[in-house]
Amino acid sequence: MGANLSAVFAVVSLVTALAAALWAVLRLRARRGIATATQRATYEVLHTAGLAAEPLRAGLSAADAAKAVRHLRALVGAAGLALTDRDVLLAIDGGGAHHGDQLVAAARRVVDSGRSTVLHESELHCDLVDCPVRGAVVAPLSADGRVVGALVAVADERPAPGLVQATLETAHWAGDQLALAELDSSRERLARAEVRALRAQISPHFIYNALTAIGSFVRTDPERARELILEFAEFTRYSFRAHGEFTTLAEELRSIDRYLTIERARFGERLQVRLQIAPEVLPVTLPFLCLQPLVENAVRHGLSRKPGTGMVSIEARDAGAECHIMVEDDGVGMDPTTLTAGIAEVSGVGSDPTDDPGQHVGLSNVDERLRSAFGDRFGLVVETGLGSGTKVSMRVPKFHPGVRVSS
Repeated sequence: MGANLSAVFAVVSLVTALAAALWAVLRLRARRGIATATQRATYEVLHTAGLAAEPLRAGLSAADAAKAVRHLRALVGAAGLALTDRDVLLAIDGGGAHHGDQLVAAARRVVDSGRSTVLHESELHCDLVDCPVRGAVVAPLSADGRVVGALVAVADERPAPGLVQATLETAHWAGDQLALAELDSSRERLARAEVRALRAQISPHFIYNALTAIGSFVRTDPERARELILEFAEFTRYSFRAHGEFTTLAEELRSIDRYLTIERARFGERLQVRLQIAPEVLPVTLPFLCLQPLVENAVRHGLSRKPGTGMVSIEARDAGAECHIMVEDDGVGMDPTTLTAGIAEVSGVGSDPTDDPGQHVGLSNVDERLRSAFGDRFGLVVETGLGSGTKVSMRVPKFHPGVRVSS
């Protein structure tokens, strides 16, 4: 009897605990669910739009359309939804796939005219007895002023004004995302063009001087000439690599070391170098060829018009969430008033105005790529004065979304 009572009490205690837990969960949900129906609807729409935006921002390809179309269908509230370019059905979700050829033909007309259209049941001929499709709304997808495709909402009843308006608004929004994708693509192409321009500025000047320096050792010190050729080969391999807009500080410094090895062969003891690099910042990511041009400018400025020894200092230190990098020379400096028009007006650190501007590696190139990658707060800072040398500083965030080294 006592054992039975104990079992009963145990069951009652368990039920009581479960009831208490359920009550606590219900109260917690009630507390969290204080949002109004309008707020919940707003959240759902924005959340779904965000899911559709990511693949659309990658462009209008079949793979990306397949990722976006389900979320776009949820936004429109259609029985089916398709994305097309001018001639191809890229992806479809829900009903209407068996009308693919008719939808593409309608999309082609919309793309060519730039005007939306509504297809009624009589225009969608079908051999299926129980075909659920009763119409479709076809809206143009415009990106950067060009119609690049169409958004097709398939209806299981006569297309109502609400479906028409939802389709048009969603197509307009999707077109904006595609325009942003083209903008991103254009920015990437511009960044690659800037790197190519920078290479074109560096290569003629440096290659000529490097080969001249190497040639001077061929007879007197063949082993030294061989080592310099290998250093030159590795330097050019890095400078002209075909992939990646970003690199690590360690890789950039490794290339700079090769550059300085060749320049020391040329200048001898006249070129002095001081390095102060914190090991913690070696993995930091920065735009490809953004530090090396500053070192080249410092070497050329520090030695070209200064008699005797020239010192180039390179420093990289850990500064919390940032890496602070500085390149300084003790050369002749320049008039600070030449910087008043902005860094974009300066052709190079310590530039001689009598020289050919095409021979100078522009600070503007490096400055623009830093700002493009990390924001306007991360441009170059130049400190200079006649007879006081020149110091160029930059700040690089240690971690930045969307910035990574390409493998």
